[in-house]
Amino acid sequence: MIDLRLPVRPRARPDDPDPEAVRLVQETRERVVGALTPRDRRASLLVGGAFLAVAVPFAVLYDSSRPLSIGVLVALVAAYAVAFRVEFEIAAGSVVATELVLVPMLFLLPVDIVPLVVAAAILIARLPDYALRRAPVQRVGLDLVSSWHAIGPALVLALASEQGPKLADWDLYLAALAAQFAFDLAAGTVYQQLAYGLSPRAELKFVAVGFGVDAALAPIGLLGAIVATQGSPYSFLLVMPLVGLLAAFAQQRRSAIDGAVALGEAYRGTAEMLADEIEWDDAYTGAHSREVVELVLDVADELGVDARGRRDAEFAALLHDVGKRRVPREVITKPSALTPGERALIETHTVEGEKMLSRIGGLLGDVGTIVRSCHERWDGHGYPDGLAGESIPLVARIVSCCDAYNAMTTDRPYRNALHPGDAVMELELNAGSQFDPTVVAALVRVLERESALVA
Repeated sequence: MIDLRLPVRPRARPDDPDPEAVRLVQETRERVVGALTPRDRRASLLVGGAFLAVAVPFAVLYDSSRPLSIGVLVALVAAYAVAFRVEFEIAAGSVVATELVLVPMLFLLPVDIVPLVVAAAILIARLPDYALRRAPVQRVGLDLVSSWHAIGPALVLALASEQGPKLADWDLYLAALAAQFAFDLAAGTVYQQLAYGLSPRAELKFVAVGFGVDAALAPIGLLGAIVATQGSPYSFLLVMPLVGLLAAFAQQRRSAIDGAVALGEAYRGTAEMLADEIEWDDAYTGAHSREVVELVLDVADELGVDARGRRDAEFAALLHDVGKRRVPREVITKPSALTPGERALIETHTVEGEKMLSRIGGLLGDVGTIVRSCHERWDGHGYPDGLAGESIPLVARIVSCCDAYNAMTTDRPYRNALHPGDAVMELELNAGSQFDPTVVAALVRVLERESALVA
């Protein structure tokens, strides 16, 4: 079950996890410890209340033929609560290993009380968070939302007259698992739609990983149920070492995410420090680089660049002129046209920028290869490598176009700024020669939207 607290790079290094996934996990962490918004609170009370409206009458009206052992009940609640505390973080929230206990619970308890027992176990699992104020008590409604998954399989097994677990009844258990997923998805979709306006399609994308985990653990839970019903009912506890193993993996996952966050902050701090150095050395170049960043990110979003590409675009835009620190300041700030020799000297700054960033290595080393290509031309007449067309990295093509627009619309020592409309005409005239036509078109759309907002 899912806990409801909740150009493409050709390769990805082990120390370079998907930044979008990391961002979503961070947002989930912040959300689970924060107070619910009024909309979130209403959604959780509505969907959680609906769970009680179904689970309580089911427990009262259905006449189960199974006896209730208080000792087994306590053991199952404790095991479920422990499994619920083992959270493996994913972008949508966290996957928990409760399937290992839920399946035996469906065969060892009167099936009509299983949904309420699951809700009680989840509440018990949350008690330390509520007692230590790591989470607000108002999130209890979400615990009830998270309990909806138990309704589906309990109803299926009730309709099948609660027969004991047998491998021959695999079709029945597939139906029960499908019902679990259906009820979980329906409850989650309604809650997410009411609380955040999330579409059913988006909800299905988020819960798919959790459903895959539950499907993988369900057969193990079924084996535990078969052993427990044919021998000691406490035999289901044999699955608990697997919960411990999953807990170790979950901790490794959390540590990896923590490391990715820390590493990303370190890279960003380094990039900001280098940008400050550029601005200290040359105020125009530093301010220009920072102004280009926002435009580059808007164009990247317009083109649908993925999370890694967007992050690379941000750093490349911020650092595309870092190599100018290796060029004499009098050449950079010369108030008149450059001589051929000075122009050649300026053109070394992309290679120098790559060298500087490669010394840092890691993510910024990768960004250095993009910085190297930020003055290539679509027709192959740029520098330093004469790359052409799509052989130029997409991020570099975006930075090149936005860099040129910003430069044209900014006063320089040797000329006044162009009117934005004239700069756009210049870009369009050079689309297909200096600039990627697709990038130019995307930049123009971004600028038109900005102009409309201003107007």
